[in-house]
Amino acid sequence: MEQVFEKTKSRMEKSLDALDREYSSIRAGRANPKVLDNILVDYYGTPTRIDQMAAVSVPEPRLLTIQPWDASMLKEIEKAINTSEIGINPQNDGKVIRLAFPQLTEEHRKQLVKDVSKKAEEAKVAIRNIRRDAMDDIKKLKKDNAITEDDQKDGEKELQKITDNYIKQIDDMSAKKEKEILSI
Repeated sequence: MEQVFEKTKSRMEKSLDALDREYSSIRAGRANPKVLDNILVDYYGTPTRIDQMAAVSVPEPRLLTIQPWDASMLKEIEKAINTSEIGINPQNDGKVIRLAFPQLTEEHRKQLVKDVSKKAEEAKVAIRNIRRDAMDDIKKLKKDNAITEDDQKDGEKELQKITDNYIKQIDDMSAKKEKEILSI
């Protein structure tokens, strides 16, 4: 039954990681290099992440600078940012690309908070689906007479504790991101 718990924890951890990646790509009015994580640039025929081909820094709270190690890639990086969905126009001065993050409007903040809540709910559904699969595994062990009925009940209780812990972590991540979005 320990294998069931380990597999379940591993899958739930992956769900948390996926949620964290999604939250990091939501821009909250502050410059965050992680908004560039999902943008791939055509680097001599190979799709490459910006942080693997340039120095990305945050000199000011609302400004992100990108300085490619190969200056000939400036146009390609600029093009990739323009075609992405981050909604910020890059300014290219020939050496560095600057991304100025605009102040968010109240309406936009509320929409972002809704998005955060929606993503949290999707992550909770994923966690519950993982729990259901683990419950099925425990029931199968009981059916195969590998465990007793008491072991099954104990396993289901332990599984619920694990699930509750991950749901709480999702709630904490969601609250932290909402606070970040709503702070001016």
